Amino acid sequence: MTDPLPVNDKGPKVSPSYPPRTPPPQKKPVEAPRPKPSTTPVTVSLPLPGPGQARLQARRPRMTIRARRAANWALTGYPWVAGQAVGKVTETVRAWGYAHPEDGALDKAVRLLVDAAAADDGRRISVHLADQDDMLLIAVLSHSSAEPDETILSALAAVPGTSSCGTDASDDGRRVWAVLSTERPRSRTTPAS
Repeated sequence: MTDPLPVNDKGPKVSPSYPPRTPPPQKKPVEAPRPKPSTTPVTVSLPLPGPGQARLQARRPRMTIRARRAANWALTGYPWVAGQAVGKVTETVRAWGYAHPEDGALDKAVRLLVDAAAADDGRRISVHLADQDDMLLIAVLSHSSAEPDETILSALAAVPGTSSCGTDASDDGRRVWAVLSTERPRSRTTPAS
C-alpha cells in the first residue's frame, strides 16, 4: 500500500515544475564590441627588388617592439625639425655602441623620413628607433590623415646600408620606416683578368 500524499488546507503537496531560484547575475559585465578603425589599411604592390637592391615594402607592418633597445621622441611637425631628430638618433645609436651606419648615411635616412612626415602638415611627428640582430629600425609617424606616398622609397633604398624600407597608413597617420644594417660595409674587389 502507498502512503497518501500529505494534505493541508491548500491541497496536496506537489513538487514545483520550475526551479525554485533564478541563476545569479553575471559578475562581469559583457564586453561591448570593439570599435572598427576609421581608416582602412592601404596596401600597394611594388616590384620585386633586383640583385643587390634594397627590398621595398608598402604593406602594413605592425609596430611591436619587444625585448630590444628602443627610443622614441615626439617632435613638433615643423620643416626644420629634421636636424633635431638627426642629432637625437645619431647620439642614441652611438651610445648603443654602433659605429655603422656612418653619420652621413644615418643623417640622410633620418632626414628623408622626418621630412616626409613633416610634409604631411601634422602638428607633431614621432620618431621611433630600435635595434635587433645588428639592424636599426627607424620609423617616423606623421599623426595626420595623409595617404602613403611611395615616391620616398626609392630615395630611402639608395641610402647606403638600407636593408628595407616602406610606408603605410595606420590609425596614427602615415608611417614611414627604414631598416639599416650596422655591419661594416665590405670592400669590393675586382677579379683579376
